[in-house]
Amino acid sequence: MSGSDPFSRVERPKKTPKAVKPKNRWGGDVIVDLLHRYGLPYAALNPGASYRGLHDSIVNYGGNLPEMMLCQHEETAVQIAHGYAKASGKPMVAILHNLVGLLHANMAVYYAYIDRAPVFIVGATGPMDETKRRPKIDWIHSAQSQGQAVRDYTKWDYQPTTVDGVPEAFARAYSVMMTEPRGPVYMCYDAWLQEKKLDHPVPLPPKGFQTVPSPIAPDPAALAKAADTLAAAKRPVILAEYAGRDPKGFAALVQLAETLGAPVYDLNLRLNFPSQHPLNLSMSKDMFKDADVVLCIDVRDWERPTTTLTSTTRELVTLTPKGCQWIDIGFGDLNISAWAMDYQRLLYADQRIVADTTLAMPALTALLKARVRKTEGLADKVAKRSAAVGRKHTALRAQWAAEAKQDWDASPITLPRLASEVWEQIQHEDWVLTAGTLEDWTRKLWNFDKPYRHAGKSLGTATQFGISLGVALAHRDQGRLVVDMQPDGDLMFDAGALWVAAKHKIPMLVVMYNNRAYFNDWEHQIRMAQQRGTPVDRAYIGMDLDDPPPDFASLARSMGWYAEGPIDQPGDVAAALKRAIAQVKAGKPALLDTICQKR
Repeated sequence: MSGSDPFSRVERPKKTPKAVKPKNRWGGDVIVDLLHRYGLPYAALNPGASYRGLHDSIVNYGGNLPEMMLCQHEETAVQIAHGYAKASGKPMVAILHNLVGLLHANMAVYYAYIDRAPVFIVGATGPMDETKRRPKIDWIHSAQSQGQAVRDYTKWDYQPTTVDGVPEAFARAYSVMMTEPRGPVYMCYDAWLQEKKLDHPVPLPPKGFQTVPSPIAPDPAALAKAADTLAAAKRPVILAEYAGRDPKGFAALVQLAETLGAPVYDLNLRLNFPSQHPLNLSMSKDMFKDADVVLCIDVRDWERPTTTLTSTTRELVTLTPKGCQWIDIGFGDLNISAWAMDYQRLLYADQRIVADTTLAMPALTALLKARVRKTEGLADKVAKRSAAVGRKHTALRAQWAAEAKQDWDASPITLPRLASEVWEQIQHEDWVLTAGTLEDWTRKLWNFDKPYRHAGKSLGTATQFGISLGVALAHRDQGRLVVDMQPDGDLMFDAGALWVAAKHKIPMLVVMYNNRAYFNDWEHQIRMAQQRGTPVDRAYIGMDLDDPPPDFASLARSMGWYAEGPIDQPGDVAAALKRAIAQVKAGKPALLDTICQKR
């Protein structure tokens, strides 16, 4: 081919050439101006021709800001943005190639929605101007109202019809995304709109524009009534789900619990409360059995901790006694979908206060402190209640420590032994746990003392590794040791995402929770077999990840990771962890394939 042919120079240069801004302005440049104005630092993507105009604008006009992060699948792109948002509190961009890329990403978008993660999803479509569509490909990859595919589980979607409509729609999308309760938005940009030369200036939103409205404050009278109810309570309990989404909420919940002397049950969709605080009784439902008031702080899943479930028959039994009062402070029925039932069973609360809990908790604490000062005997009652809860907390942690020693030297490795070995190596580091909690053994044995230690528990299979990459990205510049207790079944969905960490230099420690099975579902099949009298030893069919077992260490090494394993002897874990952590500190991702018991 001729040297003047641009396609003769398709090899990657040894050194990245400098960005050169084009002489003319193009439609995609306006989108880049907005990405810069709103401070969006990264864009995860899988390549696609429908946004080739925007791609060039980012690379050259924008100087690769936001920094492009190449992913092997659109789900991974959205999950990285999801994890970044959870860990940092700041949004990130995911770019999806027209209709097919959007459909690839569907599940990740849904999980970002139910987890209230602010992901700015940029989509594209073949030209709406039929005369500009390439034969076949622009037709089969485009749809009428493309945002309809995710409309039921995004906060807002829009497709500007002209380049002049781009700034206003972008500003609205950002505001909607970042207003609590937060969630993903989808902005779809016509390919020809991106590629067309601009013939006039397109003004951006005014610099003085407040990008996000102020948070919702609680009604003073309703909050005063809640304070009266709580002050009069004998056995109040606090239930928290998203209170810790903002670091201020983590500290505010401590102040509220200490003022009230009430135990806290942390649902762990975000890290809401320090794990070793004396008032933390998470993972023990006993406190609800004699509760006279349950205070829900930004909670939707109130039912799971306050009931017992017989899984086989699906029978629910309420734990709270008759006459127990419920106070719900949060976002109530805001931002629920008419399609997805993530809103769960309706809580018939006695008092319902719609408010941002980062404002409501300090205000409620101040009211309670005033009542403690003015009400004779209340301070003594709070102190005695706090001491009693503290004794239960101490007993619970001692029980877990004893349980962790059972089958200590067993092979495959027990989950508490693995959690203990990792904790022994990381406890003096500035560490972060990504998503998986190793069946809650990390929560039982580790000290979650700072709000950034954990972004919240994992959501479902095929979500954890991508989200973990985003969490690690959020903490990369702080030099923190990011740990992912990674299930084998989850990683099998997108093993290619291992390459993303090596490619984009995201150091993290992955310790495999490898039980060579989709064991959560295996357990369900055991229950069905027991109920129906069918062979329990056939429950593994369609569930095991064996014969052959995946070699995760070899897979990781092929993607540029440091890796060891499989490791099935617990005595070998500590030394392997030391070697892997040294690699992570040197800037390289590391994986240990540890073989674990099913439970």
